[in-house]
Amino acid sequence: MVNPVHLRTLLEVIRLGSFTAAASRLGYTASAVSQQMSALERDTGATLFERSARSAVPTEAALVMARHAAKVLTDIDALLASTARAEAESTQELRLGIFPSLATYALPRLLGTPEWRRLGISLKVYVAEPGQTIQGLRTGGELDLALVFQVGQGGLAWPSSVSRQWIGDDNFRVVLPAAWGIQPGAAVSADQLSDMPWIMHHPGTSDATVIERLFASCNLHPRVVAYCDDFNASLELAAAGLGAALVPDLAMTHGPAGVVALDVPEIRLARSIFALQISDKQTTRVGLFMDQLAGILKAQSIEPIRR
Repeated sequence: MVNPVHLRTLLEVIRLGSFTAAASRLGYTASAVSQQMSALERDTGATLFERSARSAVPTEAALVMARHAAKVLTDIDALLASTARAEAESTQELRLGIFPSLATYALPRLLGTPEWRRLGISLKVYVAEPGQTIQGLRTGGELDLALVFQVGQGGLAWPSSVSRQWIGDDNFRVVLPAAWGIQPGAAVSADQLSDMPWIMHHPGTSDATVIERLFASCNLHPRVVAYCDDFNASLELAAAGLGAALVPDLAMTHGPAGVVALDVPEIRLARSIFALQISDKQTTRVGLFMDQLAGILKAQSIEPIRR
């Protein structure tokens, strides 16, 4: 199925003439725009751009698709508006529990879009870790919807009256101090990282257990110099040269200078993001809200570059 977010990006690329200009206009990275266009090509089976080292020229198929996309997106906007009006004349209050990095780096981007403003939702936001927000979903609790993450298969439990919907994945990166001299894009193995100092989660937490097992499976036995469950603090400590860290993409959106983010083949880990919702609180508006947030997450892209 074609993602409407990708169609909007296609229109901006053609209107502005380049991936870079469209990225600046939409608030993405150029890499994220390129990935969206590649996904659109896969979804439609059409070649949309003739790519070279310096440019990406739209094909005739892209121009035809753009003409149809403009009408489709207009119809989607009209549908959103009419659906919101049909559900109720007043706005719907949504009591939302959300974990900190999603509240910091993804939700504000959604709240700034025209699609959000047309939804007719009045948010009441509770920022907390997943364990706390799940409690708020229990009978008589203060929440209607909780956005939570799960690393691996364990660590979370929720009432049977709650439905679960996958929203997206937040991939982890290995972050090293730039002062160590390892270049962006360097091929680094887990073996090479074993003797280096590391900033790790506090032992005993579910996330720490998953990470420890992952490291053990690739024979990486970190020399721990700090225990920290706050990704912003871990990034700042890595930038200061204290040690390496494993940090998810969301937390790196506005990461500090002085770090290098790498993809290490043996260290593949993501935290899956889910929406947990009281079954009788499900509405079309809330469903559209979750779809829009999923689109923001899909567009999120962190390049393995020196920051």
